[in-house]
Amino acid sequence: MDVSVDQGVNEGPGDERPEARLEQAVRVAEQALIEFEIAVETFRVEVENFSRLHHQRLGPMYARLDELDARIAEARAARSGDPEDLRLAQEARAAVMPMPGVEELFHDWIDSDGLSPEAAAMLTDRPVQSPKRVRPGEEARRLYRELARKAHPDLAREEEERKRREEFITRVNAAYARGDEALLRELSAEWEAGPVPAEERLSESEELYARLEWLAERKDMLSALARELEDSAIGAMLRMAPDDPDRLLEEIAEQLLAQVSEREAQLAGLVE
Repeated sequence: MDVSVDQGVNEGPGDERPEARLEQAVRVAEQALIEFEIAVETFRVEVENFSRLHHQRLGPMYARLDELDARIAEARAARSGDPEDLRLAQEARAAVMPMPGVEELFHDWIDSDGLSPEAAAMLTDRPVQSPKRVRPGEEARRLYRELARKAHPDLAREEEERKRREEFITRVNAAYARGDEALLRELSAEWEAGPVPAEERLSESEELYARLEWLAERKDMLSALARELEDSAIGAMLRMAPDDPDRLLEEIAEQLLAQVSEREAQLAGLVE
């Protein structure tokens, strides 16, 4: 996902302006950065969706395992009366009933970035819709990429146009995160019917150099974000199943169910 500005940089036919080559370099860098940002945003959505679905679908199984571990420890302590077994039983039971933190009190309303998408949607009168899958479907991915390439704020030169694009892309990102194909189609039609951006004025050399510097800084920021996502616990899990992250959730669920069955059998043997 390297962003380069020295590939395919050719002056247009008959264009002998001194700024022409630099202008072309800026355009190439902009397109490369947009493609990189699309890739990073796509992965960010998968990490966020996997985290949310992992909690929603597998959280009850983890809670059941904690409860079974506590019961097994308590049954073992009741049989032996050993002080060490009693201590382990108390620790296991404490793990089942921890002191609630702010996140638990508000039931997913607050995450590391503040309000969760569902909470923010409720407070802004938008419909609440959790993701159904880790990775949005192929059609949703196609629509998202097309919209991101057409409406990306980095393509704007005027501040007013940039703000319009930023607001629009925020809606596109939210629809993509939910895998909402119908809404993405509506947004595509809205963009096509919207105002045509004014003809871009040519930039001076100083502005072009400044633009290249900004693009380089933006690339560094996105590279840091990509590394952070890849190094996270959820990112590491996703790398285990890059082609089908939804199947990975199913495999983890199957493993947890097997562990639950094993613990239940162990508990039954202790309380007979």
